[in-house]
Amino acid sequence: MENYRFIDLFAGIGGFRTGFERAGFECVFTSEIDTACQEVYENNFGDKPFGDITKIDPQDLPDFEVLLAGFPCQPFSISGRKLGFEDTRGTLFFNICQIIEEKQPEVVVLENVKHLIHHDGKQTFKVIINSLKELGYKVSYQILNAKDFGVPQNRERIFIIASKYKIFDFAQLKKKHPPQLRDFLDKEGDFEILDEEEYTLIENLRQQETGLLFAGYRNKGTWRNGVRPNTEHLSRVHRQPNRIYSVDGVHPTIPSQETSGRFFVYIPEQKIVRKLTINECYRLMGYPEDFKRHKRLSENYRQVGNSVAIPVIEAIAKSILTQKLLIDEPQTEIIGNLQLLLFS
Repeated sequence: MENYRFIDLFAGIGGFRTGFERAGFECVFTSEIDTACQEVYENNFGDKPFGDITKIDPQDLPDFEVLLAGFPCQPFSISGRKLGFEDTRGTLFFNICQIIEEKQPEVVVLENVKHLIHHDGKQTFKVIINSLKELGYKVSYQILNAKDFGVPQNRERIFIIASKYKIFDFAQLKKKHPPQLRDFLDKEGDFEILDEEEYTLIENLRQQETGLLFAGYRNKGTWRNGVRPNTEHLSRVHRQPNRIYSVDGVHPTIPSQETSGRFFVYIPEQKIVRKLTINECYRLMGYPEDFKRHKRLSENYRQVGNSVAIPVIEAIAKSILTQKLLIDEPQTEIIGNLQLLLFS
C-alpha cells in the first residue's frame, strides 16, 4: 500500500496521529500551540509540533494527501452573510482554509463538539460547509459516538469529511457493539473509594439509551422542600457531575477538568463506589498502555478530556482507504441518508 501522508493541525497530544498511523498513514507535519501538549507529543512521537497555526506559511508545508484538524470553534464574522470562505476571516478555521487552498489535499477530516451544528443559529456550521464546497470539495458529516467503536464511553463528536474525488460514506464505517466499562478497569491500584455515607444507590439501576447504567448519586447538599421520596437524584446538584454509573454499562464523556466529576463508578460485586484512575481515563480514549503522559495529574485530565477517541479516528482512516477517497476514479455507489442537501 502506498504510504499516504497527512498533517496534524491542533494536534493536542496526538490522538488523530495515533489513529491514522495505525491505519498506515505517515505524519509529515504537526501544529499545536499548547506547550504542555507539545511536550507530551514530542515525548511520544519524537516530533516537536510547530506552534501558532497563524504563523504557518502554507507554501512552506511539505506535500500531503490528508489534512486533519480538531479545530476550536471561534465566533465567526458573518456580517456579510456570504456564508462561505470569506466569512471565516479572523478565525483559526480561515487558516485551515488557506492551507487547503494552497496545498489541495485529497481529503480533509475535521472534528468538533456536536453542538457545533447549532452554534450561532446554525450559521457557523453553514459557513464551514460552504467554505469547503467553495474550495472544491464534496462534503459529508455525521455525529459519531465513541461507544460504537470499541470503547465504553458515551462521547459524541461531529466529524466533517471533505474529499476532492468522491463523497465519504459514513455508513461504511465498521462499528462494534459497545463494550462494558468493567472490562477497561485497572485490576489493582491505589483506588479512591467513597465511604458509604458519601453516596446513595438507587434500588433498581436504570439503563439509558446511551448505554449508561445509572446507579446512584453522591450525597451533596440539596433542597429538601418539595422533593418527592427517591427523586433526590433529580436535583440540580445531583445532575451529571455527581451521578454514579455502574461498570456494567458505559461511562459518560470524559471531561477536560477533573473537578467536573463523572469519574465515580459502582462495582456491584465489590459493593464499592470508586473514582476512575487516570490510567482508565486514557484507556477509555483508546490510548496505548505505554503512552507517555504529562508529569502533572491535573494536566493529564485536561489533555485526555480534550483529546479524541482514537478508535473512532482509526476507523475513519481505514474507511478512507477502503472507500478509495485518495484515488481519482468514478464513484458508482449510491449513498443515502447523508444529509448532504441540508446546506446546499
